[in-house]
Amino acid sequence: MKKNILFIMSNLNCGGAEKALISLLETMNYKDYSVDLLLFKHEGIFYSKVPNQVNIINEMPEYRYFEMPLKKAIKECFKLGKYKLAFSRIKAGFIFKTEKNRVRCDQRVWKYLSNAFIPLNKQYDVAIGYLENNPVYFCIDKVIARKKIGFIHNDYDKLGMNPEIDKYYFEKLDNIVTVSTECGNVLKKRFPMYKNKVKVMHNIVSPKMINEMSNEEIELNFKGITLVSIGRLNNQKGFDMAIEACKNLIESGYKVKWYIIGEGEERKKLEKLIEEHKLHDSFILLGIKTNPYPYIRNADIYIQPSRFEGKSIAIDEAKILRKPIVVTNFSTVKDQIRNYENGIIVKMEAISISDGIKKLIDDANLRNKLINNLSNERLGTESEIEKLYVMLEDRKESVNVI
Repeated sequence: MKKNILFIMSNLNCGGAEKALISLLETMNYKDYSVDLLLFKHEGIFYSKVPNQVNIINEMPEYRYFEMPLKKAIKECFKLGKYKLAFSRIKAGFIFKTEKNRVRCDQRVWKYLSNAFIPLNKQYDVAIGYLENNPVYFCIDKVIARKKIGFIHNDYDKLGMNPEIDKYYFEKLDNIVTVSTECGNVLKKRFPMYKNKVKVMHNIVSPKMINEMSNEEIELNFKGITLVSIGRLNNQKGFDMAIEACKNLIESGYKVKWYIIGEGEERKKLEKLIEEHKLHDSFILLGIKTNPYPYIRNADIYIQPSRFEGKSIAIDEAKILRKPIVVTNFSTVKDQIRNYENGIIVKMEAISISDGIKKLIDDANLRNKLINNLSNERLGTESEIEKLYVMLEDRKESVNVI
């Protein structure tokens, strides 16, 4: 008999965790598992990529009150006699307005947001909150399952979360899964009482799929050096430093065009910086691209200027497409890049980022060395799904789970 598995996610908008979930679902064995997917909102560029074998649970309509403007939400709730929900929306609105840390805001808001969700009737063998905060909290509070698993897709400490809130939820999880060895070590140090629950499962990437999709034709029409970065437009990804680095490259006489693929809350701030430095023709915010791989393939250099990461899917994708890579020295970087072997690691500052790019532009032998080394790496991670099966089946860990 098939086991019933539930995955919980906020949405399928552009992001590494969302992309990782789609890759996981594309790799699942549907002969042995019946899979449901609960999304708080049925939206995102990856929504259409959900495999046909996955049953997507209907949206819970009251969640929309936490997405709409406060006055409109309160008016509708009172009109329908939903007084408790109106009170919850007011409390959540105060936190939305006053809590500047986005992930800590999510943590605090759940107490009120949870009133928008009813518990699921169906019982599951395994329920998986596939992202830190609300999906994990939903998994604990709203689902009946024999086993519960929570995923943390980033360096927990760098997110700035409140561990006191998570202690309650982590106690109720059977496994706490993260995406790199260093992220696993951070969790064990932060939550020593749950260290035996911590497992590492790397994000699933498929070289075959990435190479095939990268062959799509695009026109960049630029004769200089093409640079590409991928990520949400937020502070974590360091694109403010990238703009300063681009300015330095231009002032040093390098003819470059730097494309950023992604969207986020810092767009206006970044556009203002681009305006101030007169980089309209050199630093291009492309927004979300359903298929980013042709841009990586056509790039001369890939740059990841992040302040922190869990394990960057974009870096793995650039490695698969054999691109010279410049990355900042965030805490988990050595899980993916060996300095001067398959990429260059630079300090987390604009001048160092630009110096690393200059080094790769000027040194053809170094570029070729990095490309050749990447050609010899085994970069597919489809076998990581076996680690999930170990947890789903309660098998002894015959594979290296951490």
